[in-house]
Amino acid sequence: MNKVILMGRLTRDPEVRYSQGDSSMAIARYTLAVDRRFRRNNDGEQTADFIGCVVFGKGAEFAERYFRQGLKVVVTGRIQTGSYTNKDGQKVYTTDVVVEDQEFAESKAMSDANAGGFRQSAPTPAPAPVSDAGDGFMNIPDGIDEELPFN
Repeated sequence: MNKVILMGRLTRDPEVRYSQGDSSMAIARYTLAVDRRFRRNNDGEQTADFIGCVVFGKGAEFAERYFRQGLKVVVTGRIQTGSYTNKDGQKVYTTDVVVEDQEFAESKAMSDANAGGFRQSAPTPAPAPVSDAGDGFMNIPDGIDEELPFN
């Protein structure tokens, strides 16, 4: 079985091209910076792997429209290896993740706060819900509707 699940941040905006012919298809390439679970060096600094991803068709058009540098996404797909001979006559080996599904891994507000991979400002915390005495339910303050996981 060849199945890959990754969560990481885009290192730059996706590069999108269209195939030639009567039924041209979008092809998007992007690189994800995926943090390693364990810290590798002694100073405790987080290390990451930079993994090339390619997506075709409607998925590529989606990536072109909505994905930007610094955005945190989850992708599922398969690993594909290949090779080609470069202009210097040397054989180059490639490994890419062919994306079958891609999703946002954070809210729009968090994405904006992390634009470009750098936190520009801390996200403003949502007001604390106020408890109604007696009925066991909490009131949800106005203005945080878009942050709820259900709508």
